[in-house]
Amino acid sequence: MDGFAIYKSEFGYLRMEYEKGKIIYLKKIQGTPKENGEKTELTDEVFEQLTEYLAGRHKKFDFPYELRGTEFQKKAWAELEKIPYGQTRTYGQQAVAMGRPKASRAVGMANHCNPIIIVVPCH
Repeated sequence: MDGFAIYKSEFGYLRMEYEKGKIIYLKKIQGTPKENGEKTELTDEVFEQLTEYLAGRHKKFDFPYELRGTEFQKKAWAELEKIPYGQTRTYGQQAVAMGRPKASRAVGMANHCNPIIIVVPCH
């Protein structure tokens, strides 16, 4: 990891981690952070896009990010990225789309481990 930045949003603090010009982690954190990290043009752009998305003015994210996880997790997250704005899928539907119809519980666990919330839509 090259660095991180903390932003205060309408629903709490968001932590973004970045490496080599890509976001690698985006999560809501509990409590007030002790450090704010270092904001960059990239993290400012991500926060702006998130703010616009949550306000309904932005429907697709277009900043560089990298999903890190197991091969199964990456496949599950790739299916999440295919879900159109404003639509939902069950874990079972996601498992079927992945060609693993009996893996809905594993899909749920993969989604739980999603390192880049909102951008990769889950829950």
